Amino acid sequence: MRVSPLLDQAEITSLDAPELFLQSVPRAVVHRAAVSEVLVTGLQQAGDDHFRVGVQWPRSHSYYGRVADRWHDPMLLGESIRQALLAIAHQAYEVPFGYKFLSSSLSYRIEPGGARLTERPAHILLDIRCRNIKRRGRTIGAVDLDVDCFRDGVLVGSGEIAAQCVPETAYRRLRGERAESVPGLPTSEAVAPRLVGRSSVFDVVLGASNMERVWTLRYDRDHPVLFDHPVDHVPGMVLMEAARQAALAVLDQPDGLIVACDSTYQKYVEFDSTCLVTASPQPARGDGTRTVSVSFNQGGATVAACEVRILAV
Repeated sequence: MRVSPLLDQAEITSLDAPELFLQSVPRAVVHRAAVSEVLVTGLQQAGDDHFRVGVQWPRSHSYYGRVADRWHDPMLLGESIRQALLAIAHQAYEVPFGYKFLSSSLSYRIEPGGARLTERPAHILLDIRCRNIKRRGRTIGAVDLDVDCFRDGVLVGSGEIAAQCVPETAYRRLRGERAESVPGLPTSEAVAPRLVGRSSVFDVVLGASNMERVWTLRYDRDHPVLFDHPVDHVPGMVLMEAARQAALAVLDQPDGLIVACDSTYQKYVEFDSTCLVTASPQPARGDGTRTVSVSFNQGGATVAACEVRILAV
């Protein structure tokens, strides 16, 4: 699929671009196995290293479903940014299929009104500027994305992601024997789904522990969304979901809306040992939100961290 031609200034300021929402991009472009998990619907170039990406949020999603029957799950924005990175890398910068993407950070923020549910799917326009680009011949080896999120022509959110793009051979050298890793630990006992805004144990990613504000990370490799395709480590979106669930549990806000999440990844979260999830709530803010710092510890080291902001419902 080719990138649409450069937009003129009138098209840029209109934020209309209905052609960005006609159909989903091929699933391979955003590294999804299931067509139903593809959110990106179009890509246009708006300038040098400047792109506009169309995204559609369904009114009902099998995992990132309605929150309090009032909002789209804002985690869809995090996943949209991740998919936009892949679409831009493959379609605009000619990163070959088969390359691996190593993300060191992913963050997003959204206004509650931007996540509101209506009678139709939400058409989201991501205005993206690429920076810190490391070029490698005709393609790139690294890129950071700064993202503004528009809905109905109104700025409702923003986000960032930083990633490296490496050939599969280089990735295999980096990972060594772990390149063939698969989930192997027994699944730990889940916390009660109602405590973390879930209705099914299958969707819970926190395991019970005997420590206050500490859980074990749990996952099922057969989960059709969290493990849409084979991977050799725990995906970053699973960690973000674990941070969200930890924040909801520690705040006793199972229907809370996650209006911001800033995540950083220091190391891979491996399948072969227990990962502890620790939540530290911060003092209340004056805007009805609470911030919770969540750390992930494996093998005696911090491997990832998230700061989550929850709007109490």
